Amino acid sequence: MSATTLLEPSAPAVLLIDQQAGLAFGVGSTDRQVLLSNMVALAKTAKALPVVMSTFASRVYSGPVMPTIQAVLPEVASIERHNMNAWEDDRVTTAIAQTGRKKLLVSGLLTEACISFPVLSALADGYDVSVVADACGGVTSESHSLALRRMEAAGATMTSWLQVLLELQRDWTRKETYNDARTIVEAHAGGYGIGLAYARDMIRISLR
Repeated sequence: MSATTLLEPSAPAVLLIDQQAGLAFGVGSTDRQVLLSNMVALAKTAKALPVVMSTFASRVYSGPVMPTIQAVLPEVASIERHNMNAWEDDRVTTAIAQTGRKKLLVSGLLTEACISFPVLSALADGYDVSVVADACGGVTSESHSLALRRMEAAGATMTSWLQVLLELQRDWTRKETYNDARTIVEAHAGGYGIGLAYARDMIRISLR
């Protein structure tokens, strides 16, 4: 797939890296609450896709996967690593290979290392990688931006959680995913979500 090919639900797997409170403390590139909302929204979207989750130093510094994220994906067990580059952990790459998918959506902390390193490695191994940039956080705005630019220059596609959701849904008459998609938008997409809820409520009123 290329950057010009729209996502299909049968194509991507999702790699969630180090979405842990101890690392979130170090995020200075964006508002942490907005970032957490974005990561939760992506996790909710990912429920329909294969998900691989990995953590780093969860017992000594970083803590477990943040509860609001783990609660969305209770069946996904995190793979604990000791190295910054998840792609250098055979359990992670094996889990990704077992999905049978060569398109990756990547999100997590921190952009400068634990996101950029595996993204660059995955690209080198022939994977098509999209970085969900607004569901990643860096130490500073500048270092986060530089890491995104480096990954993009290497061939990764930059996207957002909302674009991922809308790209997968694409047609609001897809009834099997409509309710879930609408609920995620209403909860996490700010003014767009408010507008969607308003339109739904107005239709209900007009039908009375």
